[in-house]
Amino acid sequence: MSIRDTFLIGADVAENRQVLRQVLENNFNIFEVEDYYQAMVLLRQNFDCIGGILLDIEQDGKGASNLLRLMRISKLSEQIPVIMILSPKSSLTEEMALDGGAADVIIKPCSSRIILQRVRLLADLFNYRWNLEMLVEEQARKLRQTNENMVDVLSSIIEHRSAESGQHVRRIRGFTRILLEDVAENWPEYGLDERIIEMVSSASVLHDIGKISVPDAILNKPGRLTEEEFEAIKKHTIYGANMVETLVNVAEKDYLRYAYNICRFHHERWDGKGYPDRLKGEEIPICAQVVGVADVYDALTTPRVYKEAYSPETAVRMILNGECGTFSPKVLECFQNVKDAFADLAVRYADGVEVDAGEIAQRLEGPAATTRTLSTAERVQRKYQTLLHYIDATIIEAELESGVFRLIYNSNPDFTVDTSRKSIHDIASVFEENRIHPDDRETFEREIRFCQNRFFKEGLRRHTVYCHTYRPSMEAYHLFEFTMLRVELNDDKQNVILICRPAPENMTHTVNN
Repeated sequence: MSIRDTFLIGADVAENRQVLRQVLENNFNIFEVEDYYQAMVLLRQNFDCIGGILLDIEQDGKGASNLLRLMRISKLSEQIPVIMILSPKSSLTEEMALDGGAADVIIKPCSSRIILQRVRLLADLFNYRWNLEMLVEEQARKLRQTNENMVDVLSSIIEHRSAESGQHVRRIRGFTRILLEDVAENWPEYGLDERIIEMVSSASVLHDIGKISVPDAILNKPGRLTEEEFEAIKKHTIYGANMVETLVNVAEKDYLRYAYNICRFHHERWDGKGYPDRLKGEEIPICAQVVGVADVYDALTTPRVYKEAYSPETAVRMILNGECGTFSPKVLECFQNVKDAFADLAVRYADGVEVDAGEIAQRLEGPAATTRTLSTAERVQRKYQTLLHYIDATIIEAELESGVFRLIYNSNPDFTVDTSRKSIHDIASVFEENRIHPDDRETFEREIRFCQNRFFKEGLRRHTVYCHTYRPSMEAYHLFEFTMLRVELNDDKQNVILICRPAPENMTHTVNN
């Protein structure tokens, strides 16, 4: 079990920090900080051992408010309590502190005994909750492992019975995850979070488990099926759903629900002409819609006893044109976004073929890829472009020591980077003057000084700050996230990646011009 036995003490008066240390030092390890920035650094570096923060605010509460805001944005306040000791002189009120995210407030004058008792109670409560969450996660991990083992066994059975398999189930799992992630990004109304995506991807390999009950002669018939034989094949959806229903005590409820829906409904079609229940439109669970596309793509791009494999391009065209049944327009839009990733995965997990990364690139890029070797810079650039396709951000690579910079990627029309500027420091200065809200400029300047003077000295790898930034397209200020990532540990030139992007929507709020 994890023990968080360290408290972080912050106070705007040095004598108050000394008093608080004397109150707590016999019960906790102590960190002392002078400002909210130091607090955030220590929090990130010692997250696993810090049991709470005790702030003594004599007058100006701005630093404490900033700390609470950053902890809330980073979701640290959910796991680390902040106790505030407020003086009657403080600009913060008890209500303001609690609304800002403080777990408890103590009003001066107060005794050392009261402070210690309140700290102990909160520390014990959060420690208990923290360890309970870890225990639940460990149990969930073991259950997921049980699910995976079960799925692997059942998948192996399917592989040995059906001539269409080989690595079929592995490809289906990969296709499903890729497509679900794009659906989650573009259509949030489906509520697809990482946990659901993981469960659906795992359950997807059970989609054809019902074929265990289909006779071998029909399952592996090389020629066209008769009408009666096709009706027998179609029943695998019902057989599979029935089998999943018998696994009540084997896996968690949500997992089995997704597995059931996938088994029964992955052959349903958007226009109601699928089977077995002729569901239509959004009557079809989204998990089954996605697996349906993945299954059809795999069937088209792999050889079967009754046909040769189609090329990825042909398969995509056939699916988009409705030649394999109609699918949701939303899902098809996402399918177009990830068609290249599908083709890549199809090559890597082709039946009976082991393919290295170089061969994959050649197959996907065509004959031209074999004529020359990509340079290191080109490989890095392709890697950037692949990753950044999904990021709404401006990315700059820079050497802080020399100021040399390079614009790597910019997907945000509100941000224009003047590449004629002499250095990244010039860009930062102009950007602050023209784009950063006046109330946040002091913070922006302080963060720049920190990055120049202390980021590398303190061995940090990542640093993020939030500032309200003007967006010309909206004629308003919005909260933006500025992140600096360290490229190398031992780096005299101080190479960094700078990422600027809008803060998540639930954090974003406008500031009056």
